[in-house]
Amino acid sequence: MTETTPRPELPDHLSIDARSPFYNAAVFAHDIGIRLNDKERTDVEEYCLSEGWVKVPAGKTRDRHGKPLLIKVKGKVEAFYK
Repeated sequence: MTETTPRPELPDHLSIDARSPFYNAAVFAHDIGIRLNDKERTDVEEYCLSEGWVKVPAGKTRDRHGKPLLIKVKGKVEAFYK
């Protein structure tokens, strides 16, 4: 099957947290992927293409609101549609 809805352009900065100003629901209607240093990552919570970083959970640790603690990993970041 072919998609009839056009895919929006991937933003420079995107977050999966709906409360973030960098959240974009139109992008999440499609499957997206993130590569960091030419390896695909499936645990990315937030990314910035121009600054070259992604935020990923730091193990099983949680903050006081129950959200995972995030660490920033730097490198060559690529975002793409699957």
